Amino acid sequence: MSGPWDAWLDDALQSLGDAMLLRSLRPLVLPETHVVSQDRHALPTFEGLGPWDRAGVAVEVSHATVDAWLRDSSSTGEEVERNPNHNAGGGDNAEGELHKLLLFSGNDYLGLSVHPAVRQAAAQAAVEFGMGPRASALVCGYTSHHRLLESTLAELKETEECLLCPTGFAANMAVLTAITSVVPGKRGSGGSPVAIFSDALNHASIVDGVRVAQRQSNAEVHVYRHNDMMHLHQLLTNCKRERKVVVTDSLFSMDGDFAPLKELAALRKRHGFLLVIDEAHGTLVCGENGGGVAEAFGVQGHVDIHVGTLSKAIGCHGGFIASSRKWKQWIQSRGRSFIFSTALPVPVVAAAHAAIMVAKKEKWRQHNVWALVRQFSEATGLIFTSPIAPILFGDADAALEASRKLLKMGFHVPAIRPPTVPVGSSRLRITFSAGHTAADVEALVKALPVWAKKKGPSPNFLPTPVSWFPSSLEKVATQKCLHEKHEKVQDKQVRLRPKL
Repeated sequence: MSGPWDAWLDDALQSLGDAMLLRSLRPLVLPETHVVSQDRHALPTFEGLGPWDRAGVAVEVSHATVDAWLRDSSSTGEEVERNPNHNAGGGDNAEGELHKLLLFSGNDYLGLSVHPAVRQAAAQAAVEFGMGPRASALVCGYTSHHRLLESTLAELKETEECLLCPTGFAANMAVLTAITSVVPGKRGSGGSPVAIFSDALNHASIVDGVRVAQRQSNAEVHVYRHNDMMHLHQLLTNCKRERKVVVTDSLFSMDGDFAPLKELAALRKRHGFLLVIDEAHGTLVCGENGGGVAEAFGVQGHVDIHVGTLSKAIGCHGGFIASSRKWKQWIQSRGRSFIFSTALPVPVVAAAHAAIMVAKKEKWRQHNVWALVRQFSEATGLIFTSPIAPILFGDADAALEASRKLLKMGFHVPAIRPPTVPVGSSRLRITFSAGHTAADVEALVKALPVWAKKKGPSPNFLPTPVSWFPSSLEKVATQKCLHEKHEKVQDKQVRLRPKL
């Protein structure tokens, strides 16, 4: 933890204790009903893709839905109900009535959402325990199952502790509102408000968390240009507030580029700020052990708070905060989006724990998704350094038209437009899953119009691209190719994203 924060956190926890506001989590042990005969601890794992993996990437939609999609007409999901030929039971004629789609749009990077072990864990927990106690974690919603998952995530992130939250959005809100909250009994004398420094392209959950923090505690907010460490350094140098927080995504969800965590670690050492990173898209995807981008770049020990989600590579639902024991105590006592939310259902918790166990055993899943990133890069001649591969058009109508053409051809690749991304940077957002095959990617490349392939991804504005590949895929040729392509882009002075 950084210097200015040490004394503050100790004093803040003491104040909470004195005011009898320090909250505790007491894990309940649910009674075994012995309804399930199978061994809940025997998780099936495999050495390659199984037929179940297709369920995570191959879906079907009604033609009414496709027609409405192509017209870009507003919908509340009613098309399938209006379709008189829809067969909800999937009868003999159902296949001919539906439009087949390959999903290149989801965040289930390892394909774990459909894994037999994850399904089995959720089903068995539901039969054995139901949904578990329905209350907030601080009342009676916290069980030994929640504690096991928290311990597993803390081990993955190499932190002392972990706190489960209802969603990743709630996790970011809890962190940012807790670290900027006023110490009880010390309003006006508890030190100057916090200064928050946030990357310009951070996720909406971070943005909203910063806004709430600013409103509740008069936090000073600075937005630094995306991944621009010189700009961040200048802002930090000019800031007079003692307690500073830098918050950033580790792998940016719409651009597919990495935060320069090594440079951030160096700046943290120099300026003494609290470093908070959102590993939503990095957990299990990056790092040899799946610890995320911080592990991949060897800076886990320099990150104070890791925020993450259970709904992407883990394939389930929920969020988490990995941190020191002291920060967990503070956040569980002051993070309102955690305190006032019902705890995750036990089947979801059991499924998430099973997913992490499977990911540890089936390392080929991480290898597969990164192999697809390499294949797509080589086939398109573009720079992609993660399983998030944006193809920028700038114009929203052009991106929408490209998405419609792919939809007709059986590929779900959504057009991402403002306000999700800055004006002038509309794009197709392609994502890869371990459930995809090389043939799937080859078919997508063939379906992409020639003009789409010339658009290219959004290179980050560092002298060289920040990249990581699993050791099983690392080659000098790959790194050389990345750098050569990046230099070619820079030589042509191509700016595929507006300067902020």
